[in-house]
Amino acid sequence: MQTTTTAPERTPFLRSDATQRILAFAGLIVLIIVFSLASSNFFQFDNLVGILLATAVNGVLALGVTFVIITGGIDLSVGTVMTLSAVMTGVFLTYWKLPIAVGVLGGLATGGLCGFINGTVVSRMKVPPFIATLGMLYVAKGLSLIISGLKPIYFNDIAAFRGIAMNSVLGSIAHGFDIPNAVLILFAAAIVASIVLGRTVLGRYTFALGSNEEAARLSGINVNTWKTAIYAVAGIFSGLAGIVIAARLNSAQPALGSGYELDAIAAAVIGGTSLSGGEGTILGTIIGAFIISTLTNGLRILSVPQEWQTVVTGVIVVLAVYADIARRRQK
Repeated sequence: MQTTTTAPERTPFLRSDATQRILAFAGLIVLIIVFSLASSNFFQFDNLVGILLATAVNGVLALGVTFVIITGGIDLSVGTVMTLSAVMTGVFLTYWKLPIAVGVLGGLATGGLCGFINGTVVSRMKVPPFIATLGMLYVAKGLSLIISGLKPIYFNDIAAFRGIAMNSVLGSIAHGFDIPNAVLILFAAAIVASIVLGRTVLGRYTFALGSNEEAARLSGINVNTWKTAIYAVAGIFSGLAGIVIAARLNSAQPALGSGYELDAIAAAVIGGTSLSGGEGTILGTIIGAFIISTLTNGLRILSVPQEWQTVVTGVIVVLAVYADIARRRQK
C-alpha cells in the first residue's frame, strides 16, 4: 500500500503575522527618503536628534500600551498617568527634598499604582477597559492639577535631574555622538519590554489572554491576577515616560498629557499590534513610534499646518487597522 504525505501548508507572506511590521519598516524608510529629498534640513544631525527625542516619550508610553492591547484591552489613561507621575516626582524632589533616586522610584511607583487600579477595576469589577481607563484619565488629570496647585513644578535647583534625559553618556565616551540619554532610556526600556513579553511567564500569559481568555481561564491561569499585573506594567512604563518628559522639560507640567495616549496607541497599532488581541511585538511598536515622529517632523519642516499633520496621522492609523483586519480575514 502506498502512502502519500503532503507538506504542511505554509502561511502565505501576505497573511503572515510579520507582514504588517515589515510594511511598517518599509514605510518608515520611504518616509525618511521622501523627506530627505524634499528638504535638505531633514537629514541634518540636529533634526534627527529631535526626532529621536520626540520618539523617546511616545515610544516608552507605547511599550506599556502594547502589553494591554495584546490582551485585547485598551488603556486611555497613559498620557495623564504620565503627567501625574511627573508631578509626583516633582513633589518628591522639590517639595520634600528627597534624593533623585527616591524621586524617580516614586514616579515609577505612581504610574504602577495607577496601572494596578486600572487592572483591578477591569479584572475584578468587570468594568470594560475603555470605561475604566477613561475614568483613570480624568482622575489622574485632576490629581495632577490639584497636587501641583495648577502651576508647573520646576527642577531648577536640581541640575542633575535634567541630565537624566538631556545629558549624553555616548557623547562623553565618543565625541560626535551627542545623543541624549532619553533615547538610550527608550531603547533600554524596549529591550526590557521585549524580554518580558517574549521570555517570561507574564509575556506568555499576555498573549494567552488576548488569544482566548476563556481558554486561558479553563487551563488554570488566574486571569484576574495576571490581567491586573499587565495593567500595572503599563502603568510603570507611563511612570517612566513621566520622568523622561519632566527631565527633558526640566519641569512637571500638570496640564500636559492629554493626547499622548492616542499617539501611543497609534504607534502600537501601526507597528502591527492587533486591536483584536493576541498579536504584537515590541519591535513593531518602536517602528510605529518612529513613523509617527518622523511623519510629524517631516510635515513640520515642509510647513504643513499642524491640523493637517493630525489628519494624516489619523488616516495612517485607519489604514493600519484595516490592514490587520484584512490579514485576519485572509487567515
